[in-house]
Amino acid sequence: MQIEYTGRQITITRSLHAIGDEGIGRIGKILGKVTTAHVVLTAEKYRQTAEVTIKTRLQSIVGLCESTSMENALREAIAKAESQAIRHKDRIRARKRKPKEEKTHEDSQLARTRRTGRAVTVAASPTRPESKAEANARAANGNGRAKPAIPVTVHSFPAKTPIAEPHVVRSIDSIAMRPMSLEEAVKEAEFRDREVFVFRDNQGGLKVLHRKRDGKMELIEVP
Repeated sequence: MQIEYTGRQITITRSLHAIGDEGIGRIGKILGKVTTAHVVLTAEKYRQTAEVTIKTRLQSIVGLCESTSMENALREAIAKAESQAIRHKDRIRARKRKPKEEKTHEDSQLARTRRTGRAVTVAASPTRPESKAEANARAANGNGRAKPAIPVTVHSFPAKTPIAEPHVVRSIDSIAMRPMSLEEAVKEAEFRDREVFVFRDNQGGLKVLHRKRDGKMELIEVP
């Protein structure tokens, strides 16, 4: 795995290299397939900022942290990226298990329908000879030809399943309180681990970021 380090107004020491290599190595074992990793360390007066970006085949994971110590900032940024990697792995596992559960549910529904269905056949009884009155009535109703028996299948359908009322939860973490660029909004959505993120750009336009099932971010511009 290729790890790139960038220092802005700071010299990247061996201890920082060791912390970054060890943490990104753990994340690589969780995700399995990591293409590149980029660590950006920035020093601004009393603010030490560490940003860890890990790119996979499906999405990018970003961990960002500020601290008074660069080593603490780097450890916290790696910890945030590692928690996102674990959640990403759990979502993939849940997505793989879902079709099997749906298939089992459909099979049980089909088995119940087959058990409830029954066939009823309507036909004349051949054990008793036909009387003269019955023969005259049959002749009066038609040309005297016997109609073939028609099998009738009666199905009893299951009762309707009650639909549960939707549970609505208000979320403030999905809304940006200040204007920001598209790149800043993507990083902020990754940092907050939000599937939907609403923000305004620097021109005041309202935009929505939505993470699709394949991990890609979709931009929705509100007219």
